[in-house]
Order: sequence, then C-alpha cells, then structure tokens
Amino acid sequence: MRDRDAALRSPAVVDVVPAPAKLTLALRVTGVRPDGLHLVDAVMVTLDLADTLTFGPGDGLTVEEAGTGLPVPATDDNLVRRALMAVGRTAEVHLVKRIPAGGGLGGGSADAAAVLRWAGRADDVALAATLGADVPFCLRGGRARVTGIGEVLAPEPHQDATYTLVVPPFGCATPAVYAAWDALGGPTADGPNDLEPAALVVEPRLAAWRDALGDASGETPVLAGSGSTWFVPGAHPGPDRLVVRTTGPVA
Repeated sequence: MRDRDAALRSPAVVDVVPAPAKLTLALRVTGVRPDGLHLVDAVMVTLDLADTLTFGPGDGLTVEEAGTGLPVPATDDNLVRRALMAVGRTAEVHLVKRIPAGGGLGGGSADAAAVLRWAGRADDVALAATLGADVPFCLRGGRARVTGIGEVLAPEPHQDATYTLVVPPFGCATPAVYAAWDALGGPTADGPNDLEPAALVVEPRLAAWRDALGDASGETPVLAGSGSTWFVPGAHPGPDRLVVRTTGPVA
C-alpha cells in the first residue's frame, strides 16, 4: 500500500511544462478589503517569455538561474514547492528560469500555475488564488481583465502586440509598494498604472531606468504592476532590454 501511495504522489514519467510570463498593461487600485488586501482592476496578457519546469520521480527542487533578476532559492518558500504541497503531490522539479525574478512579470506565479496544470488542476482558480494574486491569471493566460484581488478573470480577445521590457538589477517588494500607495493617500496615476508613484517612492532608482528606456524608444514607459520592469510598445532592441510578444491562452 505504501508503494502504491508513493506512485500516486509522484509522476511515473518526465513531464516538461512551460510557465509563460505575464505583463500587466494597466492597473487601477479600486479599494482595500477589511483584511488589508487591495482590490484591483487590471488588464494582463501572456508573453512568449517563459520558464520551463521538468517534473520527474522524486521529491526536490533545483533552479537554473536566468542570469538576470533576483536570486531564486530552491526552498520550501519557492512557489513551486508551495504549489506542490497545495495539490498534495511530490516530484523532482528542475526549474529553468528565463523570467527575471522580482521584476513584476509573474515568474513565481507562472511557475506555481505550471505546477497546477501538471497536477490536473488547470481549472481550479480558487486554489490558484490561495497561492498568490497573479496565479489565477497565469493559470489561464491569454488576455483578460482581472478584478477582485486577482481571482476574477474576464477573458478578452487576443491582440497581437510586441513590447520592449527593461528589467533593472533590483526588485520592488509588492507589499512595500502597496503600503506606499496607502501612505500617499491612494493616488490615481496620470498613466495606466496607479502603483507607479508608490513604486518610485519605494525605489527611486526606477526613475533612471524609466528615463533611459524612454530616451531609447521615444515612447513613454509604463511600470509593469508593482515593478521593477518598465515597458513600451514596439520592438526597441538594445542592451538590458527584452523584446517580447503576446500569446494566446496557456494550453
């Protein structure tokens, strides 16, 4: 019986699952719940930039770093491990990071969503929401209007688009950015992202990266979510920049 239980918990074959990044094109903060969580009204799209998770028999996690972004520890706090625990499964997972960590592109959320799809829980938005506000969108992908605390998804038609991203070598802590937004009195930004003013208070170095991308592209950069990524429409290749394209829903 013990061997049978172990077989049920672990995959019998190796599976490779992509984990595409998300880009938040617009974000309004519409309120704060009594528990302190912020309500949003956002538009998100899936990008052709993706991590890869390889699942095999066993129980562990190894991480191959992207070379950009913050370090990604292979500990029980990693969203891959947390998602495995949430679905009651074990696997030996090799995670290849291509999405820069800490940039607001949903890398950890995408990885957690990949675990849920691998485990046959691709429709379990409620479970996804327990793992993080961006996990429900990353589970479905495509293009969607996202409301509530991230758990309410309204799919929108796919639009082919190209964006250029610049990801600074530092991250922005999402809780700190929302706390700064509260301290500022809950401002509505002039641009499409209400969190931009707060992120610039938390991390003033963002301004230099914004200005450099703006000068190189001739466009007005927008902060992706709580940061630290800036993006502009179109392809503007160059040092420290990523050119990405939108994709459809995650299979």
